Amino acid sequence: MSVSVNSRRTRLRSALAVVLTVLVVLPTAALFLRVLDEVNTQRDETQLKQHGVEYLATLAPLVSALAESQSQALQGVSTEPQSLTAAVARVQEADARLGEELDTASRWAGLKEKIGRLPGIAGSAQTIYDAHVEVGELALELYSEVRENSKLNMDQQSDIWFIQETITVDMPEAVTNVSRMSDSANMLAAASNQRQRAALQVQLGVAVEAVEESVEELTDHLQAAAEDTESSTLAGNLVSNLDSFRRGVEAANRGTNYGGDPNVSTLVTAQSTLATALNALTTVTLKELSTLLEERDDDLQIRQIEAWALLGVSIALLVVATFWTRSRAAQVRDSLDSSRDFSVRADSDGPGSSAVSPYDQAPGYGGSATGRERSGALR
Repeated sequence: MSVSVNSRRTRLRSALAVVLTVLVVLPTAALFLRVLDEVNTQRDETQLKQHGVEYLATLAPLVSALAESQSQALQGVSTEPQSLTAAVARVQEADARLGEELDTASRWAGLKEKIGRLPGIAGSAQTIYDAHVEVGELALELYSEVRENSKLNMDQQSDIWFIQETITVDMPEAVTNVSRMSDSANMLAAASNQRQRAALQVQLGVAVEAVEESVEELTDHLQAAAEDTESSTLAGNLVSNLDSFRRGVEAANRGTNYGGDPNVSTLVTAQSTLATALNALTTVTLKELSTLLEERDDDLQIRQIEAWALLGVSIALLVVATFWTRSRAAQVRDSLDSSRDFSVRADSDGPGSSAVSPYDQAPGYGGSATGRERSGALR
């Protein structure tokens, strides 16, 4: 009976050991799975933002080419500039790869159609200008579409947020507004009708104010990014290129000469200088943004590998613990079985056994006669 009770106790202890092991290891594995799922989600979001940056890299040349197209059209050139044709082709290629993911296909198709109609716009300078303004607004909306759908505008990292705001809002607006300011100034210089000049003076004033606002916001955002970043190259690259950009804007403002007669030659030189500065600043900001996102993706990849490794260790510990407890239980059972066999053998040799011990036998004193003699002697 005692052996049976011990056996049950041993089995109960083994079962409890397995249960406790499972209760410890399974929550740990669940925790690692949760961490892994979170890391995977963050990696997917980071890669989506990287695709957004790829798309944005093709939009910057498009906005500059649209500004060039507007200026040439106002000068009487009806053919589409080569820069615009190349820019459209690059955006088309990017949209074919990323448009479905970023949900930009429909908006790009509408913008592309409008761009294709620009060479056929005829009429007054104001009509041509208004047609290009409409296309420019559509291009800015495409920027917003990429920014929102790639979730760049929701990034929690300070330097990334400020840079993406500069790339997706401030810079395209600055390029567009400077182009409108310069072209409005040229239109004002060429206008002979007083009524037209008055209207163009108002149009120019709006453009000048828009340029000041966009340049101020661009400067503030880039300075904020440079002040709050761990990148070793961001601050130095932004400062020099930002200074060149601001000098180009100042030259354009001087050529505009708002309130007086615009200086066309100064405007032409300023536009060339500004285009070079904008290209350099665009290249730097896009590269820095890509680098920051790549570093984040690398960190997340390392965390992903660590989570998988820890999950594997947890599962391995669970398996090892299960086999160990089962093996231990088997050893205990074998030991109990051996003890029971030994006890059974001991019981079979006890008082109830048919076997007779040589020490329990009566001594032999010979035959019956000898016995009678000994009995008579006693009497």
